[in-house]
Amino acid sequence: MSRVGNFTGKLYRGDISFNIVGRKKLWYSISAVILLLAIGGLVFRGLNLGIEFKGGAEFEVPSSSCTVAQVRGVASQAGADSIVVQELGDKRIRVQTEALKAEESTKLISGLSDTCKVPASEIKVQLVGPSWGSEITKKALLGLLVFMVAVVIFLSIYFEWRMAVAALVALIHDVVITIGIYALVGFEVTPATVIGVLTILGFSLYDTVVVFDKIKENTRGILGQSRMTYSEAANLALNQTLIRSINTSIVALLPVAGILFVGVGLLGAGTLKDLALALFIGLLAGTYSSLFVATPFLCQIKEREPAMQALTKRVQARRASAATPVGAGVGTTASGSRGGSSSGTGGQAGANVAAPPPKKERTHRTSGGRSQPKNAPRSKRGNS
Repeated sequence: MSRVGNFTGKLYRGDISFNIVGRKKLWYSISAVILLLAIGGLVFRGLNLGIEFKGGAEFEVPSSSCTVAQVRGVASQAGADSIVVQELGDKRIRVQTEALKAEESTKLISGLSDTCKVPASEIKVQLVGPSWGSEITKKALLGLLVFMVAVVIFLSIYFEWRMAVAALVALIHDVVITIGIYALVGFEVTPATVIGVLTILGFSLYDTVVVFDKIKENTRGILGQSRMTYSEAANLALNQTLIRSINTSIVALLPVAGILFVGVGLLGAGTLKDLALALFIGLLAGTYSSLFVATPFLCQIKEREPAMQALTKRVQARRASAATPVGAGVGTTASGSRGGSSSGTGGQAGANVAAPPPKKERTHRTSGGRSQPKNAPRSKRGNS
């Protein structure tokens, strides 16, 4: 078996254990710092809403004879302020601006036609109103609310309400971090971003449910024993699912990282960066919250129950009694008996040892019922 397999087996059996639940203050502190940064990004920088949410104009022009910098300069000369230029994969350039006046739009189309040496008829123009983005936002928020309510109901039925609350806290943790970091980076918020945020909710919940299911298995009938507390059983479940959660996250992150760093950074596929960034941040936050936020928070709630507090006292009392030296009283008694025997002489000490009882002579009962010695054989009677 490989070293990784041995390490995984020791984690599952509990031979090696990381005290994740016991260090909940550390994990809470890390989450607090990240959340403060995310909330600060939302408050002070805000989200860079795309044209779909704030309205504007969109122009697509063939890029065989012009560059992104040239197109940006033409748009600026036409009077546009909020300019977003992206190079698409089919040798086309997309220009997004705020809502332009008729003369500004005509000037921009004419400038793009002259710079890129294409007829004006080949330039695609699309006007987008803010109402469309507002409708998407309302539906996304409604979907998020329905999803969270369904999660709470399902987890309350399958597990218990405390696990549902812990999972909901982890979900909110992931959403706030994802949106906040998105604001800090300054990427444009598009419908693809909304899709990515809604997608990471399922992944975060998936990892959390796997851990909670193992906790449910380890804590079944836990009140009937005094060997471990609820937090210790939950920590064991975390260690047993740790490698699996890490492997799942790596497998999920690899293609997303490929889209984000290779596709966007090297190939210039700008249309994918919105979705890829949301997924990448969400997957990392979901893995972290399922291991270091949801389970410690669950244990913190469960340990407040009177039954769990009584269990903790029983476990501590058993461990305290097991730590007490058992041979202390026995050693005193034995030394006292040895001291009493040594006060006499050696003969007396030997006399105190009980001799084995003498063997009884075998007898047999006669017909009269009285026991008599067994007669010797006839061959030996004459000699006597």
